[in-house]
This record gives sequence, C-alpha cells and structure tokens, in this order.
Amino acid sequence: MLTLNPKDLSVQILQKYLQNAIAPRPICFASTISAAGEVNVAPFSFFNLFSSNPPVAVFSPAYSGRTGAPKDTLLNVREVPECVINVVNYNMVHQTSLASSPFPRGVNEFEKSGLTPVPSELVRPPRVKESPVQLECKVTEVKELGKAGGAGNLVICEIIRIHIASDVLNADNQIDTKKIDLVARMGDNWYCRAAGDALFEVKKPVTTICVGFDRLPEEARHSKVLTGNNLGFMASVEEVPLAEETAEFKRHLPVFDSVEEKHQYAKNLLEAGKAKEAWMLLL
Repeated sequence: MLTLNPKDLSVQILQKYLQNAIAPRPICFASTISAAGEVNVAPFSFFNLFSSNPPVAVFSPAYSGRTGAPKDTLLNVREVPECVINVVNYNMVHQTSLASSPFPRGVNEFEKSGLTPVPSELVRPPRVKESPVQLECKVTEVKELGKAGGAGNLVICEIIRIHIASDVLNADNQIDTKKIDLVARMGDNWYCRAAGDALFEVKKPVTTICVGFDRLPEEARHSKVLTGNNLGFMASVEEVPLAEETAEFKRHLPVFDSVEEKHQYAKNLLEAGKAKEAWMLLL
C-alpha cells in the first residue's frame, strides 16, 4: 500500500490523488453575476447537498493551483450573494466543459458554450435552459479555507426555488433516475454517466433493523468464496430463517462435493437477490 503525507506533495500532485480517489463527484454548474451585471457560468465538482431543512448545497471555487488567482464565480458571489446551481446531465456535458476554460473576467460563458440563459424568478443570475434541474439560491456565507493556490472557498447556498424539466419526471412528479441521465467528474479528464448498467439499487436499512454481520454463520464469515458485498447483503435480512423452514429447504438441495462448491451456490443465490435462501443453505 502506498502511504503519503499530503504536506510532502505539491498542490498539483496532491489534487490529482484526491480527485481520482474521491469520485464520482456531482457537478455544480453555477451561474453568477457581478455587481456590474456581468454574467458568468462555470462548473465545479467540489460540490454536494448538505441539508434538506433548510435546503442547503455547497460548492467550492478554489484559488488557482497554478497562479493563486480567484475564479470569477468567487468574485461574483462576494459582490452579489446569489447564484443558480444548474445540474449537469449527459446531453450538456461538452458544453459544460467548454465553460470551464479560463476566459478573461467579463467574458460571457453562455455565449462561449452555446448554452441558453433564461431569467430566474428570485435571484439575479440567469438559469441554464438546457439543465434538467435548476436551483435558485441565495448565498448565505462564503467560507475561505486558505489563501494559497488550491485552497477552497465554501459557497454555502440556501435553495429558494427549484425548477425541474418535465421530461425527467415520473408519473408521481418525482425525478426519475433513469431519465435524468446525470454525469459526474472523476480524476484527470474522466467523467462517469449514471445510466444503464452503471445504475443499481441497494435497499437502505433505515426503517428496519438488520441481523448484522456478527450474526452470520461462522462458515459464511470465513468463506474464501463469498465477498464482503455478498456477506453484507446476506446480513441485511431482518430475521434468521426458522429451523423448520431451513430443514425443508435443505431437503431439495443438490449434494455438494466441497465447501467451495456449496459457497459458490450460496454466492449465486445472493447475486440473484435470494438472501433468505443463502441463509438456509449455510445454516
């Protein structure tokens, strides 16, 4: 294992490690406006949702790692503490990337990227028409994390209006994960697309109490075949199968020539979503 001390690395090398490790990161395509009325739109992947009540998102325009200069977005929110966070999907990813070019202050990235500004309802910066979700925000605080190049500035945004494109909604007027087709930043020039085989569901045990890893059969916990994911899924059941049910299930099982063959059978059950059956096999 490679072990590093961040203080021994240059800003550029450290950022490369961090951005490749902490990923994928959602993209905040932030539109802002200066006191003089100059509009700016730029993407930031140091971004996430931090609260639902109040609704708060945070993004971070860092000082340039090469020159130490502040980004226009940062200058703008200090002058006019408002912004629109425009969510980025696959259909607009290349135009979004265009807007990340270091144009001089005062250049309108809407024009450079070919994206369409539309008026906001409660804030001065415009929204990006092509974005499937547009969040009008008031900036409640800008927290500087340092003065040197690479230092972030947390732009804390309270969401005061939400606009959602109708074509990404399901029948219940909720956002459909498969329709919205979001993208996210990885390290270097890589992105990822939240679509197709990249999507999967994991049931969250927030309303039920699971049996837990510690109650798994010892044979399962020490298996050379079952993975941590397999065992985690197996441990997510709410109750251990009853002895009578287990005995009946085992009556219909094939004869296994080895423990490994038995565990491979259990692995196949788990990967088919059959945690209860895997339990009965291994009890």
